[in-house]
Amino acid sequence: RPGMQSALLLAVRPGGRTERSRRRSEPEEADKGRMKRTIIKDWKTRLSYFLQNSSNSNKRKSKKAGKHRNYFRPSPEEAQLWSEAFDELLANKYGLAAFRAFLKSEFCEENIEFWLACEDFKKTKSPQKLTSKAKKIYNDFIEKEAPKEINIDFQTKNLIAQNIQDATHTCFSAAQKRVYSLMENNSYPRFLESQFYQELCKKTPISRAAQGT
Repeated sequence: RPGMQSALLLAVRPGGRTERSRRRSEPEEADKGRMKRTIIKDWKTRLSYFLQNSSNSNKRKSKKAGKHRNYFRPSPEEAQLWSEAFDELLANKYGLAAFRAFLKSEFCEENIEFWLACEDFKKTKSPQKLTSKAKKIYNDFIEKEAPKEINIDFQTKNLIAQNIQDATHTCFSAAQKRVYSLMENNSYPRFLESQFYQELCKKTPISRAAQGT
């Protein structure tokens, strides 16, 4: 009989522990759900900020009424295209804003800001503006203790410091390639795995109905 009682106790105890752990896991799942909603909400706030800024910038550059169609939420198919190549993401206004919001959440938004500043710099035609923009980019991103200092090697920094005295469109080419590669190989894969991007790619009944109209 004592042996039977021990066997019964052993059979009951694991079950009791399982029941208790199941009760414990329910609040944990609820916490995870709340955390996910908070992350998505933060993302949307940042995204809205970057889209608004881009929209204001383009309003000054163009008066075309249809210019802002790119700021609408993309279809899941459009969002999935961003995973095919980093350039596909950067070429899309909404995708670029989403990527900027992601980098801000990782505290490395200076990389995309530097890349965008270089893109703008290369389009500058006036020699005077070229020099002033080169100095601003250097002060903002390159020099030691710059407010948005990017992670590039000492030699490249020194070369830029020499070149901005007589600025040309290629002043920041090496640094821009370095930062592009850093984003493509590190931040971009993490962006594709992020909850926000996964939400954009998710097909819902509403989006399917919209596609059929």
